[in-house]
Amino acid sequence: MSKRPYDLPAMSALVAFEAAARHVGFKAAARELNVTPAAISHQIKALETELRCPLFRRHHRGVELTETGAYLLVALQRGFETMSDAVDQLRQRSNRASVTIGVTTAVSSLWLTPKLAQFWKSHGDVSVAQIVDDTGQSPADCDLSIHYGDMSREAGKCHILFHDRIMALGSPRFACAHEIKRVEDLAKLSLIHFESAVVGWTDWPGWFRALGYTGPVKNSHRVNNYVIALQAARDDMGAVLGWVGLTKRFIDAGELVPLLPERVETTEDFYVRLHPHASERAQLVYDWLVNAP
Repeated sequence: MSKRPYDLPAMSALVAFEAAARHVGFKAAARELNVTPAAISHQIKALETELRCPLFRRHHRGVELTETGAYLLVALQRGFETMSDAVDQLRQRSNRASVTIGVTTAVSSLWLTPKLAQFWKSHGDVSVAQIVDDTGQSPADCDLSIHYGDMSREAGKCHILFHDRIMALGSPRFACAHEIKRVEDLAKLSLIHFESAVVGWTDWPGWFRALGYTGPVKNSHRVNNYVIALQAARDDMGAVLGWVGLTKRFIDAGELVPLLPERVETTEDFYVRLHPHASERAQLVYDWLVNAP
């Protein structure tokens, strides 16, 4: 059973002893703590009286630790280090946003940011920061992270946000300018290729194979940012693969239209992961994202 505060010696006496034991002298400890050597001596004598054992051997050349004093010094230093680490962690947490979310540029701009706008309507007191990274690696220092992949490979608390389908999309002008009736027709047109670092992200060749087409695919424009790929398609530069859950607002607004009726079901999912030691506020954001419409 843990000790209660009133079962322990005064903190001032323990601090005075630790300083004196570390410096092996009362004068140096007094200088460090900005008190007199007599005050240090008084605190240590009171501590020795309470513990009923000597902590120092006193002689004309100075002082030296007893075996009991050495034992107490090690225990105190371990305790002070633990307290210091805890204070540092609390300071770091207070200096950053209450909740941090690791996310890709695409998911941030196309899905998460609009969701957070709704979240803040009912939880305006919760500060949320997004750590945007497109390398496919989850930032270590975050409370939550959103991924595209196989959730079953993850350890810890995770939940699927949505399972998506992939369509070929283009601007209305691009659709009108080309007669696209079959998959083979699309393969001959200008295609915008998104090169992703995320494992499992479907590319044009993979999308065509899923529909049974293994012929040549036109290699037109290449970008490494999905938001830019969508903008290029809206600017009539070519067809782009559209994850329906991410591109819904462009489809609803008529800025991008399906070029073929075929949809490819993804083998991966968009999911959120709650990192270990996340705060109660992070749990609140996690629960809200899982249950958000």
